[in-house]
Amino acid sequence: MKAVLKIGTRQSLLALWQSNHIAACLRKKYPECEVVLKKIVTKGDRILDVPLAQIGGKGLFTKEIEEDLLSGEVDLAVHSLKDMPTVLPEGLCLTAITERANVGDAFVSNKYSCFAELPLGAVVGTSSLRRKAQLLAARPDLTIRDLRGNVDTRLRKLDEGLYDAVILAAAGLERLGHGDRIKDVIPSDVCLPAVGQGALAIECRTDDAEVRQMLDFLNDMPTVYATNAERAFLGLLEGGCQVPIGVHADVEGNKIKIEAIIAALDGSTVLRDTIEGAATDAVALGQELGKKMLANGGQEILAAIL
Repeated sequence: MKAVLKIGTRQSLLALWQSNHIAACLRKKYPECEVVLKKIVTKGDRILDVPLAQIGGKGLFTKEIEEDLLSGEVDLAVHSLKDMPTVLPEGLCLTAITERANVGDAFVSNKYSCFAELPLGAVVGTSSLRRKAQLLAARPDLTIRDLRGNVDTRLRKLDEGLYDAVILAAAGLERLGHGDRIKDVIPSDVCLPAVGQGALAIECRTDDAEVRQMLDFLNDMPTVYATNAERAFLGLLEGGCQVPIGVHADVEGNKIKIEAIIAALDGSTVLRDTIEGAATDAVALGQELGKKMLANGGQEILAAIL
């Protein structure tokens, strides 16, 4: 067993909460092991005045951390799974996926109690094309404005009156103690969440058998099955986090149900479908749903975006 485990992490409050949470789990499991954090600045953290879609979505919040992993500077990294590309650099793997927290998109407003209450032309803040497309599909009258920065920055911009409402991941708000700011969780029939939303992913070197064995206890198998299905769907469509794709898999017992959408950027077209089957077939089912939706119009929607 390693005497010291080094965790690579972004410097945002949410990233530090996530890394400290995993560090605490490791210290409890292995009290004789020293667990330390190394803070790393990523490209997505440095560029805050440009919409994410214009920077390039894949690996924005992971590349620099993965470079430290590959060089041996750190032993593992803790990520929000929704930030992870479906294809990882050679030599790296997702070793553990933790039990999922609240998977939904939170509606946060100082004026209105839920999404349905928003008046005509209301200004809504989000940096996600997935959210924008689905919200416009439900309410084409809304004005969607880009919203960047960490959670506290986004809430401050709302409090300054720049938006009538903002949409944030419910899990992130709850982890940072801002659960009281959530007025409502947007129903999935209005806005399906991002791939992996609410789950934490632990990344390490593929050939580091010792660390991989130490991390195995962190896996939550229902979440593993669900997010594997979601990532298989996304990987087939070759969409990064800045493509309007929403997908959510739910595992009950040995069964899994996957629901997904592919949307035009302006929400004018939304293709939605579901598939069900055995949880152990999660990856194959995610791919099957992706192929079906591409054949039924998804290819044309994506071709207009990519």
